[in-house]
Amino acid sequence: MKIHYMTGIAALFVVAVHILMRLVMPFNLSLEFDNVILNYHNLPYAVLLESILVLIAIHGFNGLRVILLEMRQSRGWENFVTVVTIVAMMGVIAYGTRTIIVANGLSLG
Repeated sequence: MKIHYMTGIAALFVVAVHILMRLVMPFNLSLEFDNVILNYHNLPYAVLLESILVLIAIHGFNGLRVILLEMRQSRGWENFVTVVTIVAMMGVIAYGTRTIIVANGLSLG
């Protein structure tokens, strides 16, 4: 639960910074394709987006894990749920990181 609390608090901070960054320009302009791509080319902002991705993924999948563990209580179920949520979390983080890399104009191979 400490991980859940820490990621929740950290996520509040980085999402607040993200929202403040969106308030710099009019909202409709911030959603234009060129401006979205420029966000990924801004390294500090790309790091902020990556940290949001990681924190929210860890927080969300840990919360899902806790909910699923409350449904049933056995060692096998706990191991299954833990493995599945960790794999799913890593998949979401990997795909999101890939999106940030590709949008930044870098090649994966």
